[in-house]
Amino acid sequence: MESVTIKDIARICGVGVSTVSRAINNHPDINQETKDKVMRVIEEHNYIPNHSAQNLKRTDARTIAVLVKGISNPLFARMIKVFEQEIKKEHYSLVLQHVDDRQDEVNVAIQLEKEKRLRGIVFLGGYFSHSADKLKKISVPFVLCTIGLLEDENKKKYASVSVDDVKESARMVDYLIKKGHRDIAILTSTRDDESIGRLRLEGYYNALRRHGIIPKQSLVRYMDEELGTYTMENGYAMTKDLLDSGENFTAVFAISDRMAVGACKAIMDNGKTIPQDYSVVGFDGLDLAQFYNPSITTIRQPMEEMAEATIRTLFDMIRNKSSNKHIVFDGQLIEGQSVREMA
Repeated sequence: MESVTIKDIARICGVGVSTVSRAINNHPDINQETKDKVMRVIEEHNYIPNHSAQNLKRTDARTIAVLVKGISNPLFARMIKVFEQEIKKEHYSLVLQHVDDRQDEVNVAIQLEKEKRLRGIVFLGGYFSHSADKLKKISVPFVLCTIGLLEDENKKKYASVSVDDVKESARMVDYLIKKGHRDIAILTSTRDDESIGRLRLEGYYNALRRHGIIPKQSLVRYMDEELGTYTMENGYAMTKDLLDSGENFTAVFAISDRMAVGACKAIMDNGKTIPQDYSVVGFDGLDLAQFYNPSITTIRQPMEEMAEATIRTLFDMIRNKSSNKHIVFDGQLIEGQSVREMA
């Protein structure tokens, strides 16, 4: 298929080539509606402006891109450090690209691949649900890292490194139940989340049912996207809503440590204590959970080990030493001081 040219973009949009050029270069002399239309068509057709094509000649072909969704996640800082070290050892260069929550990471990857002549891609964090036809547009090996994966036929199209979010979430709920808790609230992702949030919620339901406890929808709280992804603000807001509702519960399971910290503050701002009045647990294994007072019981993800496995898998694929594989790490339950054993 021939590459799309600037003339093609102009024809599709019904404007002149100069107008397309002004939109690309963010020129002030173009109205916003026309600019938005041009940029939308450019994205749909994966058009690369000429200056990018010229840069292609000067770009080192030994380049790996890491596309990060959730750049503020402190877990990722530790992983990116490993990526940098391991990629440097292989005498490759790293392109680190932030992907906004509302952006399509595959579109970003396709664009970067054309601009930078990538040899491989790591998708770090976020959600991942794309058709086989769309995945075919990525022509280099890629690995999904820390991304919750649902069982689907497209898993053979890529490699992945993660923990078993369903199993590890159930492990945390099992722990609370063994401590005597039965009314356990969960702070989870958005209602339409098809990734980590859905999987950890599934683990919560599985554990309750396995112990003969009927899940209460009134104890499930969903994240508000406007407050950011897995943030303390979201944990605070969801827990405050839970407390204000008058629902009966003894423990809160937040599916991220940052949300667990927000939950703790909401409980204390309500005049209650942890763990005497409410127990709180998290997920991820951040230093934040260990040094919070009281320290928060959590599931630790082995981030450095997962990062090393991700890069090793990617380079094996680049060198045709292996086909796509899916590596699953075990988490580790770290006991803090945030859980009370019920009488």
